[in-house]
Amino acid sequence: MNSFRPRGTAAAALAALSLGLLAPSAPLRAADDSEIRIGAVLPVTGKESKIGGAFKQATEFAVKEVNDAGGLDVGGKKLKVDLKLLDDTSDASKSAQLVEQLIAQQKVHAVIGGYGSQLVQAQSVVPERYGVPFVSGGAGATSIYGRSKWVFGTLSPVENLAATQMEFLADLVAAGKLKKPLKIALLVENTEHGKDFQKGVHDTAKASGGAFSVVLDETFELYTPDFKPLLGRVAAAKADLFMCDAHLEDFISMQRTYTQMGLWHQMVTYGARGADEAARKGLGAATDYIFASGWWSDLLPYPQVKAFAARFKAATGTAPQWYHATAYETVRILLAAISKAGSLKGEPIRAALASIELKDSILPGGVLKYGKTGQAMLPFVVTQNKPAGKIDLVWPKAARTGEPVAPMPKP
Repeated sequence: MNSFRPRGTAAAALAALSLGLLAPSAPLRAADDSEIRIGAVLPVTGKESKIGGAFKQATEFAVKEVNDAGGLDVGGKKLKVDLKLLDDTSDASKSAQLVEQLIAQQKVHAVIGGYGSQLVQAQSVVPERYGVPFVSGGAGATSIYGRSKWVFGTLSPVENLAATQMEFLADLVAAGKLKKPLKIALLVENTEHGKDFQKGVHDTAKASGGAFSVVLDETFELYTPDFKPLLGRVAAAKADLFMCDAHLEDFISMQRTYTQMGLWHQMVTYGARGADEAARKGLGAATDYIFASGWWSDLLPYPQVKAFAARFKAATGTAPQWYHATAYETVRILLAAISKAGSLKGEPIRAALASIELKDSILPGGVLKYGKTGQAMLPFVVTQNKPAGKIDLVWPKAARTGEPVAPMPKP
């Protein structure tokens, strides 16, 4: 794991492609490349709209900053960025069609992928057909990456997210705040994202020497209408810890039901959910003491983080969350690669993305770069909700802003 030092569905997609335009293997570029055409497909409406809309906001903010500064230097010329952003309504097959539309019809030079591994999975089969770089800031499932040299991702693997949470729990055991052995009730969404979280928990538990064991392991479908039967099985498992991987809508619904049923565990997590502003508005004190392992926090002790948070809040009126930060950095690294390439052609941009290092990144570790599979490998942070809306960064220890509360107080 990097040190914390401040430094400056595929099948659905294939079906969608068969319905798409019969375009040539490589798109014909307009003769006039006087601007940088960037396409983006995001879930601005539909089930994923709460975070998809936030991705849109941060993406537009990043582009505006560049344009307001006079544009991007590409081969000695200052070019403005023309962002062509489309809404896939949280539908995977439509999402893939829109990516193809941007490439074949709008002749974009690169594509920014959407939010949600299930949507990005569908999108990611398109770029190689056309030889157009594709960068996503909202998908951490490892199965998306490594299959095509044209696909890059800013989110570190969800499997590592789960491992970080287990590392944090192990530290609580070492500190005497939790007593081993600890039994885990594990629920994960039935997606590649959920499977990666599941693997991370199991792998770490197996290597714990008996400190952790998984006594319940079940999956659920996205946007499940009623979590009461599933949480009834969680109650019957009599576990010490409740670990779940869920998207925002399911987190809100499940935690509301969990609270109504009067359930309690020594520690509770919903993967990357917990300090999410929209969820806290929906649940209030019901999220107190939940911990979350995330891709970013505005509590990171980096000057560039503080500066970004201040600029974003001044421009939008709201404090940035992790999804704003990863969307913002995805735009930044893509444009930095285009500038490094000195070209608007696909292969030079792709090669630059494969080798570039953003050394003043606001993400954990301070440096953003893409690994051998095209996916970033950055450390995670762990935050814990506290009463009255307070959030503390509790892992890693070197960046801690408050002591973790464990076990959670009983209601």
